[in-house]
Amino acid sequence: MIKVENLHRHFGGFRAVDGASLEIREGSITGLVGPNGAGKTTLFNVIAGVLPPTSGRVTMAGDDISGMAPHELFHKGLLRTFQIAHEFSSMTVRENLMMVPGGQSGETLWNTWFGRKRIANEERALQAKADEVLEFLTVDHLRDEKAGNLSGGQKKLLELGRTMMVDARIVFLDEVGAGVNRTLLNTIGDAIMRLNKERGYTFCMIEHDMAFIGRLCDPVIVMAEGKVLAEGTIDEIKANEQVIEAYLGTGLKNKGAAE
Repeated sequence: MIKVENLHRHFGGFRAVDGASLEIREGSITGLVGPNGAGKTTLFNVIAGVLPPTSGRVTMAGDDISGMAPHELFHKGLLRTFQIAHEFSSMTVRENLMMVPGGQSGETLWNTWFGRKRIANEERALQAKADEVLEFLTVDHLRDEKAGNLSGGQKKLLELGRTMMVDARIVFLDEVGAGVNRTLLNTIGDAIMRLNKERGYTFCMIEHDMAFIGRLCDPVIVMAEGKVLAEGTIDEIKANEQVIEAYLGTGLKNKGAAE
């Protein structure tokens, strides 16, 4: 699905991504881990078009997408979520979801005058789709709640729901578990696995919770100092001496044992 070849992203003399190469298999849930400052989020930002690469190449299903804008990638089915959720806080949860699909008739002044029936039909279809998404995520009881009133975990579910309002092919999740309680994290994990198995979504996720990564992800890719350090199953990663050293010897093993 995604192939990254010798990717660089520099900020002046700082090489945030320094020759990273990796592949994300179609139909996989791929984990991306590494110590703080490893270049994970910068890599996501380059793949998702938020930042242009300094050099290197990104392809999606064989097509070169290097440097394409986020809205162009959106229409190709490549979406990403953010560590800090970006909701429309004064709108309801349902309305947040209904905002996602592009090309809606109500976006043009002409149609607001002469295409009201078409707009009404589209809105009914979007509302039905939004309600289906909320039921899938088990938060349909929040449909009329203002999005700004949601907890951090509920906002992460809303971000995941946005990807379901369009024909997503691959979704990049940036620390979907950050600041989320264990119960909601399990709900998010269940939704990700169902989307993967039942709807064919491909996922790549940055996460620091190794238990969460271990439950969902295969393979797991480790980054350090802007490069790909290792790839394998979660057990192989936990036993990898280079990975343990990259985590400053604190012990990915110790952390894994504790979890």
